[in-house]
Amino acid sequence: MDLLTSILKKLEKQNYRAYQQIKGQYDFGDYTLYIDHVQSDPYASASRLRATRAWSLTGLDWLREKSPSYQRAARDFIARSFAEFAKQENSISISLSGQTVLDSTSVVFTDDGIELRFRMSLPAEGRDILAKKALNILTFHMPKFIRRATIERELDKDALIHHCEIIEDQDALRDQLADQGLVAFVANGSVLPRLAGNCDLPMKDAVPFTAPSALEVTLTTPNQGEIRGLGIRQGITLIVGGGFHGKSTLLTALERSIYNHIPGDGRERIVTDGNAMKIRAEDGRCVHNLNLANYINHLPMGKNTSDFSTQDASGSTSQAAWLQESIEAGATTLLIDEDTSATNFMIRDERMQALVSKGDEPITPLVDRIGQLRDELGVSTLVVMGGSGDYLDVADTVIQMHDYQAVDVTEKAQQVIAQHPTARRNECETPLATFPPRSFNRAALQKLLVEGKFRVSAKGVDALRFGKEFADISALEQLESASEVNAIGWLWFQLAQLPGWSKNPAKEMAEMLTEHWYTAMPNHGDLAKPRILDAMAALNRMRKSQFKA
Repeated sequence: MDLLTSILKKLEKQNYRAYQQIKGQYDFGDYTLYIDHVQSDPYASASRLRATRAWSLTGLDWLREKSPSYQRAARDFIARSFAEFAKQENSISISLSGQTVLDSTSVVFTDDGIELRFRMSLPAEGRDILAKKALNILTFHMPKFIRRATIERELDKDALIHHCEIIEDQDALRDQLADQGLVAFVANGSVLPRLAGNCDLPMKDAVPFTAPSALEVTLTTPNQGEIRGLGIRQGITLIVGGGFHGKSTLLTALERSIYNHIPGDGRERIVTDGNAMKIRAEDGRCVHNLNLANYINHLPMGKNTSDFSTQDASGSTSQAAWLQESIEAGATTLLIDEDTSATNFMIRDERMQALVSKGDEPITPLVDRIGQLRDELGVSTLVVMGGSGDYLDVADTVIQMHDYQAVDVTEKAQQVIAQHPTARRNECETPLATFPPRSFNRAALQKLLVEGKFRVSAKGVDALRFGKEFADISALEQLESASEVNAIGWLWFQLAQLPGWSKNPAKEMAEMLTEHWYTAMPNHGDLAKPRILDAMAALNRMRKSQFKA
């Protein structure tokens, strides 16, 4: 600390770039401070710092004996505690993930101790250094925040244990889904609606969820014991109901529950298959060398769809591409909302079939392929459907949302089918084909990096800068945090270091995401372990990506 003090005292009123002199390692007695990156000017991204404290000084070494799930939750709790302690000093920030708990690098447990990774905006007046103010923050305020967040007696231990047990239970629930033949579970008493469209907090006075008895199942947890709720079975599930009754609200809760939620969120006992992918229409996106023959064929002017590429996909083409890409990347469940889908990809009714012959229609609608996805590939589908009864013919389970409550109407749907049989014809002209993964040119990524001065950064959850290019990922609704986007960029960075073509980029990136995945990445605090599904979805949206069948 004395070394840092002596350096800063010499910098008062110097040009801001002189702050570069404080980069380095400093001994504060009971912890070590690392200043890894110093911002180039007052308006640049804040400086990156780390603090490490030995286990023997924290009283938290009992956490080392807990499960990986418990430890991940404990790291999240410590990060949130640090953020709470540091609220009085707005120049200090740590990466958090809202209502969810991610495998984040803002707090890391090592063999030696606890490491906090955070940012600080170094103070200035114009472009002149305010060294006295910086010294006050770095040697007086910041040490208090670090010490309080990394010692048991300063933390709310009961809240810490509760936080960790809730997260551990969610992982236990999710681990049981496949064995129980389920793709999702919604516990009784859960709160699905959110406070507002731009707020992820639970709605006050919302009606608690209650499962219909016919679909109710019981799962067990290590800390809360048995929990009852709605079990959504593998296969094809329709979520139907009138407008404003909660169809999309249920789907949104399910798509977000690939993640664990913090206590009090209302969704902390809702879990979904971790390989569930929400797909939608996405006009204007790029598609790279993808075989779409299952869904689109005999295009005008003989354009080939078995090796299809475009920089400006239509709604139906983009949704078909997303479905095929998701299966290629390992998706086992598809989540679809009619409201954000391309109608002609979802359905072609009997009247349209009579008006436009199949020979003039290149699209094979999903309603005619969805059963094959289930039976031949083992891919389940949840569809929010309010406008087409033709999906009743292929559904295994039909859930009606009424006043935000679920009702099992599967038997009623079968009666409707018997009373109102459909006259539409199945338009599958060929069996459902399967294709090996496309190869990917790693050299294309390396070129982007070199030309873009090796820049890798998230622009919120809407875009990823990689070298000189920006990938538009705003349609990936399941991305929770910019930290995931940053980690996706650094995954690509690792991929780019390897030569030639990758025969299976999804498999290669999966091998990079081991238990200690972050050790191969920069020691930044704003990284969070992404899903391979999302990493591949982003790679498919990079316009300069190069794939081949």
